[in-house]
Amino acid sequence: MNVYTVGQINAYIKNMFSQDYLLHSVIVSGEVSNLKFHSSGHIYFTLKDESGILSAVMFKGNASRMTFKLSDGDHIEAAGYVNIYEASGKYQLYVNSIKKAGAGAQHEELEKLKKKLAEMGMFDPRYKRPIPKYAFTVGVVTSPTGSVIHDIRQVAARRNPGVEIVLCPAKVQGDGAAESVIAGINTLAAGAADVIIIGRGGGSDEDLSAFNDEKLARCIFDCEVPIISAVGHGDDESITDMVADVHAPTPSAAAELAVFLFEEFVRDVSMRQITMERLMGKILDRDRARLKQMTLRMDALSPSSKVKMQRMAYNSRAERLDALMRKRLDATRNKLLIYIEKYKALSPLEKIGHGFAAVTDEHGGRVTEIEKVKKGDLLTLTMREGVIEATAQRIEKRR
Repeated sequence: MNVYTVGQINAYIKNMFSQDYLLHSVIVSGEVSNLKFHSSGHIYFTLKDESGILSAVMFKGNASRMTFKLSDGDHIEAAGYVNIYEASGKYQLYVNSIKKAGAGAQHEELEKLKKKLAEMGMFDPRYKRPIPKYAFTVGVVTSPTGSVIHDIRQVAARRNPGVEIVLCPAKVQGDGAAESVIAGINTLAAGAADVIIIGRGGGSDEDLSAFNDEKLARCIFDCEVPIISAVGHGDDESITDMVADVHAPTPSAAAELAVFLFEEFVRDVSMRQITMERLMGKILDRDRARLKQMTLRMDALSPSSKVKMQRMAYNSRAERLDALMRKRLDATRNKLLIYIEKYKALSPLEKIGHGFAAVTDEHGGRVTEIEKVKKGDLLTLTMREGVIEATAQRIEKRR
């Protein structure tokens, strides 16, 4: 029997590993432990599961291409080959690439869906609908109990109390959340909403998974009413954010975009009225000049009596035209004034004064009868100078 050195045996075993078809290219899943980042740039760690452990090394060149920082406890899928380290006689996994198990697969699926929708043009700016400058009814799809609807109503009360906020309650996480949001969008789009806000108060990637749903993305893209998404958080954009007409960083920011300032509306209407009056004046001046030129031509071409008759006819026409233009101008001016007064009347602040306030419950419903209030109820008092949030401590009905 031949006698071999340790080095010869290790070299022989290494050659066996190198020629093995299965071990030449493998993907091993397990939990990272004993993680060490060497000063050379190499990464050493152990992969383990309930049945055993496997030593692993990732050399500097491959480690530099990683897109996330590896940590103890990470569940990963490591791709590479198995061979022996001759100096120690231990076999180990030589890792070429790593991806997180489970989460990594979900991320890949999400990226595939984003690519698919992008190729269909669903993120194309050309298909984005503009947010109306004056939206008098703002629909909101979100949880009825979260902070989102409260923040939106606070901003709306500050910017323009006359704008109506219509809440369509929906699940925003968990099973059935995407379908619930779709139903809310369809309900508001079929109603009188001028713009729709989809809101979610942040959360983990798992919490926000409903907003990466393909059916929800198609619903948003097909909706005829402009949609503002306030779902994504930080640098992470959900598919809902990407397909919506506008992505706002927070629900409050979405309300700032959707609810117009009442003072700005009145100022804009006044400017339009001035512009229309100037335009009407120019039209009248132009027509008067044309009539004058025609009269002068008739004086040069016709006998005096005929000229006189034509002049009278043209003068009569000029007077009728002048009266008609002024009538139209007055009607337009009156219509604009009625329009301004109409939307002024929408503001509860016009009805509040002399120490009175408009009272709404925690769901935004108006409170007009004392029987609807119970001790401990949260109430919002809207006064001319601002908004007060209060709790009912004592209830006493007048006899």
